[in-house]
Amino acid sequence: MRLNQAIAVIQSIKEDSRKRRTEIYHLLQKSELFEGILRTYQPNDEEGFVYPTESKSLQFKAEELLRQYEQAAQELFNFAATQDFANTQAKADVVIGGTTILTDVPVTYLLFLEKQIEELRSLLAKLPVLDVSEEWQLDQQRDCWATLPKRTTKTKQITKAVVLYEATKEHPAQVKEASEQVPEGIWTTIKLSGALSRSRVNQLKERLDTLERAIIFAREQANSIEVEKKNVSDAIFGYLFGS
Repeated sequence: MRLNQAIAVIQSIKEDSRKRRTEIYHLLQKSELFEGILRTYQPNDEEGFVYPTESKSLQFKAEELLRQYEQAAQELFNFAATQDFANTQAKADVVIGGTTILTDVPVTYLLFLEKQIEELRSLLAKLPVLDVSEEWQLDQQRDCWATLPKRTTKTKQITKAVVLYEATKEHPAQVKEASEQVPEGIWTTIKLSGALSRSRVNQLKERLDTLERAIIFAREQANSIEVEKKNVSDAIFGYLFGS
């Protein structure tokens, strides 16, 4: 038997064993199933009336149910032992593009890594990405992304007098105040970002997919080893339920 064959059937064995053991467990809680009676009548006088025998047969014996429980658990115990003992021997290398990045990795750790891949995939999906509407370049001094400087004029409002009519001998000059926006200075704006470029995010996702495939391949390779079928149930239940 190969380890992957044991893994393939262990779930069905677990379910079948669970159902059978649950049935036995429920039966053990019904005390009336383990009770019987036998009543016979003997008159004092030989001529006296003889009442018929009263009886109630036992439906179950506890020792028999213990044996049934043992039978229901035997295959599960043995297959679980076969799988777990083999898992300590099942190992494989994780290889990417011909380069071994992990050597002799136990199959249990490969399974752990497969679960972590899903968490990492969720992490990558949440990474902030640079706004494509801006033009970004790496700012070595600030160690982040930055846009090119964008200059805008800062204006301010001033009030000045506007002469409507010049003064004459007969009338004074007519003057009105008027507002005007005049340049005050220059704003220089540089946007900074700690996000990632779309190409970098895609690169990370591709690497994660490649790593996942390598881990799955290694697990399949590790699970292809030949295993020795274990028999532990006789020792366990022989001690536990033995007379």
